[in-house]
Amino acid sequence: MDGRHRPPPPRAADPWDGLLLVDKPAGLTSHDVVDRVRRHFKLRKVGHGGTLDPMATGLLVLLLGRGTRISARVMVADKTYEGTLHLGVTTDTDDADGRVTGRQEAGGVTREALEREMEKWRGDLQQVPPMVSAIKINGVPLYKLARKGQIVDREPRLIHIYEMALLDFQPPRVRFRLRCSKGTYVRTIAGDIGRDLGCGAHLEQLRRTRSGALRIEDAVALDRLAELDLDGLVPLVIPLRTIRPEDLDR
Repeated sequence: MDGRHRPPPPRAADPWDGLLLVDKPAGLTSHDVVDRVRRHFKLRKVGHGGTLDPMATGLLVLLLGRGTRISARVMVADKTYEGTLHLGVTTDTDDADGRVTGRQEAGGVTREALEREMEKWRGDLQQVPPMVSAIKINGVPLYKLARKGQIVDREPRLIHIYEMALLDFQPPRVRFRLRCSKGTYVRTIAGDIGRDLGCGAHLEQLRRTRSGALRIEDAVALDRLAELDLDGLVPLVIPLRTIRPEDLDR
């Protein structure tokens, strides 16, 4: 065969091809974090494995270089969160970033009543995505329509709640842990629980602690990344060649 027609040899893997676990701070979108990492380290390909709302903190899985090839596997992993529910105050987004729409007395809510309500949320559920979300209708993200005051019909989506546990009961604020399938809107659950309790509620804080087998304890703060060069980044990357399916799914 003429050597001019031979395919080029496969490119050797770069040391930064893989996953980077970042502890996202509040106030930034997931895209903001991706953009900062891409620009700071001058990487051509950076993606993420599951959106966190701007108010949320915690584990954001970034996919670097050829790591973007396993984006789908990371996205479908179950997620674990810890959060704070503020009873008696409702907002138009069901979280702390929204405009307050109502206040009610929540002193009558007991620990037992809240635990019974949380228990109702275990198992398979049909959840209607909120208007303030990145889901697209006819190519337009819902949040852009919401900014214009438009409300459109959204198809419910099947989600699964494995666990919803009460961690601390100090009304009007209560802390909980939630383990759920991908695509679950925790703030929607917070708002629904408040409505069912009759006092209203919103999600005041949210922190993702796990994505599959990946843990927040192994994540690096975004500020710390800003202090590193590419050589300093490499030891923090989980190399693509070492990642097994069970490492993402547990």
